Amino acid sequence: MQAELDYNTQRTPLIITEYGRHVQRMVGLCMEEQDRAKRTRMARAIVQTIGKLNPQLRSNGDSERTLWDHLHVMAEYKLDVDCPFPPPSAEERASKPAPVAYPKTEIRFGHYGKLVERMIAECIAKPEGAEKAAFTLAIANQMKKQFLVWNRDSVGDGAILKDLQELSKGLLRLAPDQQLTHTETLLQAQRNGPRNAVETMRKRNNNGKKRRRKKNRY
Repeated sequence: MQAELDYNTQRTPLIITEYGRHVQRMVGLCMEEQDRAKRTRMARAIVQTIGKLNPQLRSNGDSERTLWDHLHVMAEYKLDVDCPFPPPSAEERASKPAPVAYPKTEIRFGHYGKLVERMIAECIAKPEGAEKAAFTLAIANQMKKQFLVWNRDSVGDGAILKDLQELSKGLLRLAPDQQLTHTETLLQAQRNGPRNAVETMRKRNNNGKKRRRKKNRY
């Protein structure tokens, strides 16, 4: 007599596949239990089990409610137990979140970013004086730094000042005695950024360990 084979394709589809078929069977047995108190105890045991199967939820402050929601989903919203949270509904699960409202403001020069435009608007509103002149110079240097992120070769100060004048509609100009930071200085600062500083510190620590091991060996 040929044994009848049991294929996954012939079984009931899993509702939440990451919990597996054994958990789905536990949920089915829980729903078949007639005693409500016992059914509730079985439901709590299932929640503890799927919590161990899904440990990444522990970092979530609402993890227990999420596990109970998963249990109701696997029970197709037909589980009648004493749940510590309001049971979810199929309509809530089927509903789609509202679209995210992205800002649609246009940026005049994309390589400078929106922050530079905000800085320019704030600088224009300042009264004339030393503070406004220093702020204007800081903005121009920031623009040069942002430009060098996209173009590592070089950039002339005239191009930066021209863009500054265009972005500020001619309201911001550098004083005759003000000079932008040298290009090589800005490039060197980029090369010695946080990542490179960490890498340099790591190499120093490794070299120190090698020297100590060599000293101890002798």
